Amino acid sequence: MKFIVAIIKPSKLDGVRSALMDVGVEGLTTSEVSGFGRQKGHTEIYRGAEYAINFVPKIKIEVAIPDSLQEKVVETVMKEAGSENIGDGKIFIYELTDAIRIRTGERGENAL
Repeated sequence: MKFIVAIIKPSKLDGVRSALMDVGVEGLTTSEVSGFGRQKGHTEIYRGAEYAINFVPKIKIEVAIPDSLQEKVVETVMKEAGSENIGDGKIFIYELTDAIRIRTGERGENAL
């Protein structure tokens, strides 16, 4: 099993969610996060004054999937979240050693 974390632009969430459901992802978790990468934040002008925004708002998507879906999920997120511009985000892939459905006690891929 794999645990995939994707950090994407907020405007891309609906497209990514819909596309992930289409490739067989049965559930996901999202969080509103902020941070910076190579773009190091940006500046905005508010009422004539310039302000430095050090942390850029992003969405974190977390998905637990069987190994067989890894490449489909990665390709889908890259296609839907990508614009070939700086700040598109990142994908992190972790090995998932176990999962347990609390209600039934099912373990492993059956719990996904």
